[in-house]
This record gives sequence, structure tokens and C-alpha cells, in this order.
Amino acid sequence: MKTKLFTIAFALASMNISAQITVEDTDLMSVGDIIYQAYDTAPAPSISLGNAGPNQTWDFSALQAQEYDTTEFIDPTGTPFGVNHPSANLCIDDNGEYIYISKDAQSLSLVGFDNYPYPQLISPLPLTYGLSTILGSVIMDSVLENSFLPDSIAIFITMGQAQQIDSIKILIESSTEFNVDAFGDVIIPMGTFDALRLKTDDVTTTDYFVYCSDTIFGNGSWYPMPAVIFPSEVEITSSYSWWTNDPLVKFFLVQIDVDSVGGIDAVDFMHSPSPSSVPDLSTNNFNIYPIPATNYLTIKAQNNELTYLDLLDLSGKVILKKVFTQSTSLDVSQIAKGMYYLNLKTVEGKLTKQIIIE
Repeated sequence: MKTKLFTIAFALASMNISAQITVEDTDLMSVGDIIYQAYDTAPAPSISLGNAGPNQTWDFSALQAQEYDTTEFIDPTGTPFGVNHPSANLCIDDNGEYIYISKDAQSLSLVGFDNYPYPQLISPLPLTYGLSTILGSVIMDSVLENSFLPDSIAIFITMGQAQQIDSIKILIESSTEFNVDAFGDVIIPMGTFDALRLKTDDVTTTDYFVYCSDTIFGNGSWYPMPAVIFPSEVEITSSYSWWTNDPLVKFFLVQIDVDSVGGIDAVDFMHSPSPSSVPDLSTNNFNIYPIPATNYLTIKAQNNELTYLDLLDLSGKVILKKVFTQSTSLDVSQIAKGMYYLNLKTVEGKLTKQIIIE
């Protein structure tokens, strides 16, 4: 009996069981965060979507960066088009084009570009394994005057009820389906992470109708276009993204768009910044006192620049965040005694300094 129990225990301990995580809005980017992404435009054959289900392992360690992108999230308040997007609480300055984003407990959404609204759900929140959400249908139609279908087929279309084709209507219905269909370990060049896989399907259905008139009795109606003339069309485009609640990431780890036959053209993935990406600032850029701090900690910048401040404990947990210009004072009287890291970041670079609260 002891041998049998030991064998079972050893087998269970040997299984690669991944953590089933939840990704919430607090796990994602905030004002002041910088996201570093890379693009593999010719991924190796070993890069695959993998399978749905629990306890998967996706090995993307072979990804190679052909292009790099750095994205900093800023406060939309005060940006050129911030007043046009009151629901936005994040903004990206993309070389003069402003992208506005909304993040809350229910969703991460695109709000608009510059002064143009462009609402689009990026991801429902929170993400948990088994989540399935369908974004309601959006219907668009356009009516064209008939100039190429012969009236002779009106009798066929209407079963003898009309003799003339006046107009053609194109009805397009689109919807988006979100499914968290797997969880497991994702391996990318910057490390291994617990992750959820989000499958996004954009479904577009196109139907055709004709307006046929009864030239004898003077009435008419819309009729579905026969499939032998214009069949209904259904197009599905899919993408897969892997999300983690790791505090180092704050965005998707990997995103793969697939073509109509499931082929992979390019892969976006998170990467670590190169040492030259964010230069280190000198301690001369800031005056930080008193250290140790008891009630208040004052930070004064030598330059009049917007500064993003994070106070972290030794485990990397963010204790408080703040944005200031020139100077600020932190109330640390309610923070537990001990050693902390103070991260300061401006457009010129970053500075990390150890402080003591006593």
C-alpha cells in the first residue's frame, strides 16, 4: 500500500500542471507604463497555435525580432484630442497620431484616433479560462440602383409576382466572438509565463436582396437574391493572443493573426528593453529626502518635466503610483517600515533608488 501511494504521489508531482490564472484590469497597463514589442515577420515552422484546453505549453522561444516597437501610455488629459474622447483613460502618442483607449473592470477598448471616434473592443475583462463572449451584431446596408441584372430574371426571383428589378441591397452583418479556450505556460525569449489564450473570431456575413416591382399592379417588395446568382458569403478572420497577470508584462505576451486557411504570417511578442532603450538618469536629476523617511518623502526634479513615480516593495509589488512635475511629497506614515524601491521615469530616462521607511 505504501509503495502504491508513493507511486501515485510521484506521478502527480511529475505532471506539468500550469496555474489557472485570471487577468484583470489591474494587471494591465496604466499611465506611465512602457510596453516593448517585437515582430517576427517570418516565424519558424516550429511556431504553432497549439491546442485548446488546460495545461498547455506553447514554445515560442524560436521567435526572432525583425522589428521593434516601444509604446508609452500617457494620460489623455491635456492631449490635443482628449476632450473628444471623454471615456478614454489611456492614450498613446504614436509619432503625432493620438490613440485613445479605455480600460476598466469589464473591458479593454479602443476609443478613437485623434478626433475620430472608433469604438472597438480589444478584450473583455476579466479573462478567465472558459470565458465566452459575443459582441452584438453590427448591421450595415447599402442600396444600389440596378444596372446589370436583366429584368427577365425578376419572374424567377419572385415566383411570378414581379417583372422588373429596380434595386440591389447589400446587407453586411458582423460580430466578434471572444473565447478563452486554453491556459498553460508560454515560453518566449524573455522567459516563461503562466498565460491564458484568447481566441478572437470576427465573423462577417454578406447577404444580397433585390427590389422587384410588379409593373402590372404597381407594387413591389424586397426579395432574397437566389444563391445561384449571388450566394451569401461568410468570412471569418481569427487571431490568438496570450495574456498573463505577471506584473512585468501588462499586455499580451504573444499575438498571432491567421489567414483564411490557418496560416501564420507574422507574430507580435513582448520583449525585454535593450539597455539603450531607456537610459539611466543620474541621481543628480532628483533631490530625494529625507532618507530614512518617517512621515513624508519629498522628491524634487532638477528639470521641469513630467515624472512618473512608482514605489515598490522588495517583492516588486507596487505600493503607490503618482505623476508629478518638478516636485512632490509622499505621505509614507501608513506604509510598513522597511526597504523599498523608488522608480522615477521621465522622457529622458529612468532612475531607481533604494529608500528606507522607519
